[in-house]
Amino acid sequence: MTQLLRTEWLKLKNYPAFWWLMGISLLCYPGINGFIYLIYDIASSQRNESGEMINQLIGKPFSFPEIFRSVAHVSSYFVFIPAVLILMQISNEFTYKTNRQNIIDGWSRRQFMTAKFLGVLLVSVLILMIYVAFVLVVGYITTDHINASSWKMAHYTALFGLQVFSQLSLAFLLGLILRRAFIALGIFIFYMLIFENILVGILRWKANDAGRFLFLEVSDRLTPAPAFFGQLDTAAYTKSLEQINTQVWITIIYTILFWVAAFRIYEKRDL
Repeated sequence: MTQLLRTEWLKLKNYPAFWWLMGISLLCYPGINGFIYLIYDIASSQRNESGEMINQLIGKPFSFPEIFRSVAHVSSYFVFIPAVLILMQISNEFTYKTNRQNIIDGWSRRQFMTAKFLGVLLVSVLILMIYVAFVLVVGYITTDHINASSWKMAHYTALFGLQVFSQLSLAFLLGLILRRAFIALGIFIFYMLIFENILVGILRWKANDAGRFLFLEVSDRLTPAPAFFGQLDTAAYTKSLEQINTQVWITIIYTILFWVAAFRIYEKRDL
């Protein structure tokens, strides 16, 4: 297992797009969250009625414990960045025949897929580390008193991690099936940003919100909006929080199915 992970790391380490996209992630995740925090801090610090109203309505979304949920929600919009990396990386295995070379060198097909699984897991962990670093740094800066209750939303760390891994797993499966990076990327981005959102909206009104079971939406709902959004529709927001446990199990099932399908496809496909 260690050898497979080391081999996969060597592939990623020597892949320029890996460093470019991880660099973008390193800038984008804390950058966007930091920009939103800066706007909030400036607006809420005003010594006038506007500042007081913002504090009353929004509260402290960037202080413990709410920061765990706020940053997870904002960060969830940028999962497509590491997804691009995963799509390109698996597609390049077929473009440059490196997958075939691994088999010639003595790997079994299952070992190759296990290495890919570990690679996706590695990228997910790196993204999660960026999230955790931002939460801890900003949380400690903005929270006056740290106590046991400060960590009561720390479980959103695991929820965000599961969301990232599940969506990267779907990206991997799509790249494995199509093999062509730009085709797979185009389909994934179109589905993620346009098609599924339209479908979710239609199903919300026409089919009792059945859209929450779609491939990406199911994990998107693991990281709901910050608490102040609940003031717009308290009943709907409360319901979304109550559904998280169900969404977790469905996300886990989907993720397992993604990898079962990936292993089966690769084992039966001609190299």
